[in-house]
Amino acid sequence: WIHGTEGNPLTALAQESKARTAVTSYDSGEIYDSNGRLFTAKQERQLEQLRDEVEDAIAEAQDADEDEGVETAVKAALDWENLSQEEQKQLDFVLNSTLEQEYGGSTAELSTYWFDAGEEFGGDDVLFPDGYDALINHLAEGITVKLNQNVHRIAWGEGETAVYTDTDNFTGDAIICTLPLGVLQAGTVSFTPALPNAHQEAIDALQMGLLNKCFLRFPTAFWPTDVDWLEYVPTAKGQWAEWVSFARPTGQPILLGFNAADFGREIETWRDEEIVESAMATLRTIFGEQIPDPTDYQITRWNADPFAYGSYSFNALGSTPEMRDQLAHSVDSRLFFAGEATSRSYFGTVHGAYLSGVRAAEEVGEQLNILSKGIN
Repeated sequence: WIHGTEGNPLTALAQESKARTAVTSYDSGEIYDSNGRLFTAKQERQLEQLRDEVEDAIAEAQDADEDEGVETAVKAALDWENLSQEEQKQLDFVLNSTLEQEYGGSTAELSTYWFDAGEEFGGDDVLFPDGYDALINHLAEGITVKLNQNVHRIAWGEGETAVYTDTDNFTGDAIICTLPLGVLQAGTVSFTPALPNAHQEAIDALQMGLLNKCFLRFPTAFWPTDVDWLEYVPTAKGQWAEWVSFARPTGQPILLGFNAADFGREIETWRDEEIVESAMATLRTIFGEQIPDPTDYQITRWNADPFAYGSYSFNALGSTPEMRDQLAHSVDSRLFFAGEATSRSYFGTVHGAYLSGVRAAEEVGEQLNILSKGIN
């Protein structure tokens, strides 16, 4: 997706690359209870009121003297222990669908002070029916890209600026490190010398979120094709609560199920068949046992991916937005950093990653210009 097309640099890239886009709307959807029944207008109003109460609870907690996890703050404000079982299910649904699906972290981990300390572009959300690679291929035109190079060490000390892979090493005047936060946290790539304390502090405090996807293709669409979103209030928090229909934006009988944070992490250990079976159990609860099995599927496991170890970063309890600035800061005019985790304003987004790359490239350009003037 491009999240917010107005003023978003990805919009211009999409136009330059002649990539086809299609609008999806969060306002176009239906919601079902845990028994698969469509919400009534009254239930929708009650759920909207609950969302407002959650927002008010968070706003009040953001004025408190000490930071705490969003879930702790909200459940205390809404008197969780005295809510009915149905009310607890709906509150869990709001926390998951509104926050965990957005930021990738569990609401227990999200910093009440800083989880939403970012900015947004206005306009529509659009997806790429033909895939995001149209933009990637456009950006890569005229550039040499070395594939199958597993980086294991980055040297930035005096007298050496080099990247070491399993098969080769590359030297230069500067390095731009775009390793995801999850990889930096895993320590699978070493730095010589070690990164400064400010960088390591940011790496340790910020956290990597998780939003896994399960695409299901069917022979025909058996769900309402005039809406983009299908929401489900599960019995257990976060289990197959959010679905996107590709029928309207792409004309394809495809459903995309999202699972974030804790449940998204849990199902990564399951076999593909178990994940599909679990997804279909939810869909059959909503649409009936007679619906067909999928003809094809695609499943992500971002947390297990050694080149990502998660989907994107979030501001966890114990972190601050300034830590993203710390992580973005260049080291010794040799080592520069980019990636969504270094974007204070647009973390967790493709446009945040892109803009951070532009920033880092400009910083390197300025540094190399200084070096060339010094040589002359």
